[in-house]
Amino acid sequence: MPKRLGEGSDNPDGRTITRVVEHEADSRRAGIPLGRLLGFPVHLSLSWLVLAVLVTILYGEPGAYAWGAVFVLGLLVSVLLHELGHAVASRRLGTGVKGITLEFLGGYTEMERDAPRPRVEAAVSLAGPGASLLVALVAGAGAAALPDDGTVTRLLVHLAVSNAIIAVFNALPGLPLDGGRALHALVWAVTGDRHRGQRIAGVAGIVLAVVVAGAAAWLLVADHLSLVGAGFTFVVAGSIGLGGGTAVRLAAQDARLRRLAVDRLTRPIFGVPSGTSVAEAHRRGGEGAVFGVVDPDGRLWAVVPEAEDATVPVDRRESVEIDALARLVGDYPSVDSHLTGDDVLKAVEADPVGDYLVTAGEDVVGILRASDIEGERVPLTRRSGT
Repeated sequence: MPKRLGEGSDNPDGRTITRVVEHEADSRRAGIPLGRLLGFPVHLSLSWLVLAVLVTILYGEPGAYAWGAVFVLGLLVSVLLHELGHAVASRRLGTGVKGITLEFLGGYTEMERDAPRPRVEAAVSLAGPGASLLVALVAGAGAAALPDDGTVTRLLVHLAVSNAIIAVFNALPGLPLDGGRALHALVWAVTGDRHRGQRIAGVAGIVLAVVVAGAAAWLLVADHLSLVGAGFTFVVAGSIGLGGGTAVRLAAQDARLRRLAVDRLTRPIFGVPSGTSVAEAHRRGGEGAVFGVVDPDGRLWAVVPEAEDATVPVDRRESVEIDALARLVGDYPSVDSHLTGDDVLKAVEADPVGDYLVTAGEDVVGILRASDIEGERVPLTRRSGT
């Protein structure tokens, strides 16, 4: 599944199920590097080994384990081809790819940026199931072409069936599955609201998780599903439910983000003359004020960072001058007072914990502290996938 920096993300998560991450600032690829394929870095998570051992043991009687291992390898290649479908589409449509990770229950493709339009979102998301469907057709054709019902035929049939299941399951309309991303794109296209699409697709993912878990429980009680199979299905359902819930929370965060505005978060700067003690500055401006140092003509030339002000012990505030704590105005990065929404976050990416001068034209109108922005946000990682 596609994983995007910065939804799915979460944009939530996906598996083979695959994954899409949105707005995730740090790459979470980990595990064994397998090199590059078609220019994409590929990693194998150690969690995949757990699935490999489980599938190998469940494949058949002792003596058939070797073929079980071959099946696992085929499944690994199938998941990789699924992710390559996402990756190739993402690269061709301009959203870029940071890498592919294969992990327990599937894998994810990490994208460099969000889809700019709904049709790009839909195309990248459905490219994975399309690749899996193609593998299923090729494996099925190979099985049909063989003259007998030997082990190789059985293996091809297993691969055809598993890839068909991967394609159909990932196409189900609920985040973090690929079909959920397509539903997200559809609602986005119809309403013009990216975040509403994410919220609706996330709710659909939660409903889908309940349905999958309920179906597994019914089949188990009816003796149509083994305990191991039911347990595996419950894990998958839980993963879908978690991804759907994350998508809903991210949609709420994004709605809140749209109300983010620099002018609303700007703190006024209380100017004091050079040589003023820290204690006197606090008596004049009060606790919590942002202090600036002004020249005799009232022009601001330095501002005291929040962290520096807090380092002065109470018993030394009468003797320490405010100038000793201040940074020159020219040393501060600045942001425009009219910035809103995601533009605010982009403006403070370079120093997400520092202070920024807020400007209106040539005038400094206050200070923006990154900590105030964090107070307006819900700290979530966006991931989506199957």
